[in-house]
Amino acid sequence: MPRHIRSAWLKTLATLAALLLAAGLLGLAVGHVWMCIALASIGALAWHYWRLRRVLRGLTARHRWDMGDGTGVWNELDRLLYRNQWEMRTRKRRLLDMLRSYRAAAAALPDAVVVVDRNSQRVQWFNEAATSLLGLHHPGDLGEALVERLQPMPLAHWLAGGRNAEPILDVPSPVDPAIRLNLRLIPYSPDYWLLIARDVSKLLRLEQVRRDFVANVSHELRTPLTVVHGYLDMMDPEDFPGTGPMLEEMRKQSQRMAQLVEDLLTLSRLESQEHTEAEAVAMTPMLATLRREAEAHSQGRHQISIIDTAGVDLQGSNKELHSAFSNLVTNAVRYTPAGGRVEVEFAREVDGVVLSVRDTGYGIPANHLPRLTERFYRVSSSRSRESGGTGLGLSIVKHILGLHHARLDIQSEVGKGSTFSCHFDADQVRARTEVASLPSAEDFSA
Repeated sequence: MPRHIRSAWLKTLATLAALLLAAGLLGLAVGHVWMCIALASIGALAWHYWRLRRVLRGLTARHRWDMGDGTGVWNELDRLLYRNQWEMRTRKRRLLDMLRSYRAAAAALPDAVVVVDRNSQRVQWFNEAATSLLGLHHPGDLGEALVERLQPMPLAHWLAGGRNAEPILDVPSPVDPAIRLNLRLIPYSPDYWLLIARDVSKLLRLEQVRRDFVANVSHELRTPLTVVHGYLDMMDPEDFPGTGPMLEEMRKQSQRMAQLVEDLLTLSRLESQEHTEAEAVAMTPMLATLRREAEAHSQGRHQISIIDTAGVDLQGSNKELHSAFSNLVTNAVRYTPAGGRVEVEFAREVDGVVLSVRDTGYGIPANHLPRLTERFYRVSSSRSRESGGTGLGLSIVKHILGLHHARLDIQSEVGKGSTFSCHFDADQVRARTEVASLPSAEDFSA
């Protein structure tokens, strides 16, 4: 107990003892000792009861407390209640100022911010940008159902995903279809969600300009490169003594440029493509083709094995999936030293199937893994150019898998090799129609 509280408590007890002593002395004088002490006790009890009642009424009515100026325990209680009330008002004022600041900051954001009740999915609050981007108006739309208010935006199924809802990358605004929005749902508390809508119209237009530019330039480069490559093939080193190595290098570089143009055109086509074909992709002949391509590229320098334990087929574009798988297998052979092993495995997993390409090659440092699927990104530029790589292969693979609602997972360790895994959801799996299957890895070893 603090010293001033203890002092006030002792003074109150001393006052009560002095009162009872005075009552006893008065009783001796008049001849009624116990009666005087009893009356003094009842009076002291009534006074303390009155002070307690005063405190309870003040707390119940939430009156502003006055600081006591006495030295007793009740005066000390008044001072404590006054201090607590003052601190609470100060804290509340500070919190209100912070709330106003946060609200003003949210209102000034260029992105639309909408607070949504999780259970009823009704609008609780929104900033000014929500009016221009989503068409919400204050105060009429407060308390309204968000899904109904933002028609025709497809939000019902998206909101049902809750914490697992993936961002909607491109959706037209209900105010103006020319405005393209990026929607993100953030569950910031058990009872409320935060819907953030960002105007990405300029970014999408710039991205479209970039794609068109790459596609047009690549298309225009195709013809002159074909002409250059044709003339180089017609030139015989015997007709130009001493130019053999130079002509060979020119042919090699022209082929590399032609391959780069083809990859750029393929990537541009994939980026502008929203959907892919929905045909059956027979995996048995697909895996057999991958084995033949790997052996042809290896020229007997590697051990090639194919393992098929999935027993199912895929749904999608046979041509695009072959391009993606072939790219991974070719890279594995290309970056694995002679005598190494390349293994392709098609297997089931908990929620779908996975096609994995493992190698015992050089491996990739961990700091390079997040950027491997970027355009023209190379871990080792010299090694990639020597092997004929364009730096676009994994970017093409990523886009193809994205069109098939699949994902690419990369695991690697320097000196121990790499594993590139293509994970497909159960929606992309079909029952296998072929009777024959690939029984084991040994049957396809080379």
